[in-house]
Amino acid sequence: MRYSIFIVSLFVFSCTENTTTKDEELIPIQDAQIEITQPKLNLASAELLLTLPLKCTEQEYPNKLSQTLAGDKDLLSPTTLHPAFYGCFDWHSSVHGHWSLVKLLKEFPEMEMADSALHILMMNITPENISAELDYFSRRTEGSFERTYGWAWLLKLAEELHTWDHPNAKTIEQNLQPLTDVIVAKYLEYLPKLQYPIRVGTHSNTAFGLSFAYDYALNTKDEALESIIEKRAKDFYKNDKGCPLTWEPSGYDFLSPCLEEVDLMRKILSEKEFMNWVDTFLPELKQQSFTMETGIVGDRTDGHLVHLDGVNYSRAWCLFGLLNQYPEFAHLKALANTHFNYSYPNLIGDDYEGGHWLASFAIMAMYTE
Repeated sequence: MRYSIFIVSLFVFSCTENTTTKDEELIPIQDAQIEITQPKLNLASAELLLTLPLKCTEQEYPNKLSQTLAGDKDLLSPTTLHPAFYGCFDWHSSVHGHWSLVKLLKEFPEMEMADSALHILMMNITPENISAELDYFSRRTEGSFERTYGWAWLLKLAEELHTWDHPNAKTIEQNLQPLTDVIVAKYLEYLPKLQYPIRVGTHSNTAFGLSFAYDYALNTKDEALESIIEKRAKDFYKNDKGCPLTWEPSGYDFLSPCLEEVDLMRKILSEKEFMNWVDTFLPELKQQSFTMETGIVGDRTDGHLVHLDGVNYSRAWCLFGLLNQYPEFAHLKALANTHFNYSYPNLIGDDYEGGHWLASFAIMAMYTE
């Protein structure tokens, strides 16, 4: 099979010396008749991606606080309200911007700007700053703040720190731990009360929130969180049938409601249970001819329309996770790459509306297991 793929602009800037192997190449040569592998970063492209969270994690404005005002006293600057996670336009994007710093440092500690990335982590995730974040989360008016999207990314950051062997990683993890504990407690309190899952393609999608939290629970051996997520995932989704994939994406989606559910259930269910479940929920995934159109972005300067780049990355990581776990879905590899390759050439130099958050989504797609 032949695939027409755009050459990614990230490599245009880094091709003075080709030090990558065939397996390390991010995008295959245009029209090459080869097996497409999951996109991976090399050092040059990692350094370019690093510029995005380096910029936004320290950029306070523009900023969307999404707070509930109880009075004039609450009208404070982002750095006052959120001294750890004040940048990247909004709180959750700042959190996963910090995750991007950790992930890239783990994969490429030799990056030229590695010291700057580590400095930001050490300066922002301090006991004093996390204490101020805790004060915000303890406000009576903010019980649902960042539920569950920001919660999920906070636990993804905590998980990445927990599995990082850098000498400073344990200190940063310990500094973050009080907030991590609060988020875990919020999950444990909230999930038994949630009567129905939220099946949208944006922040409050329940399957996404459970999936990242489940990864954290497994990697940190948090049995209570693991248990409640397994129970609620089965309560919410085990009897689902015929997910309307043709309804996707909606105009502002950055998540696929159907594929996020698949991504969660492949982690929760045994192989036999999952294969039976997917036969009922989304049987077309097993068809060799299965395809779906990428999310098409009409205007990358529009903060909502650029969400469709996000849906391409998140679809890719859901598909990669599935095919990496079960060889029966290997035929989905080209589809995952098609989604990734549609959006990736636009990432560097993109408008801040997308540039403040999309690097994290691209990195997730490249390192999904």
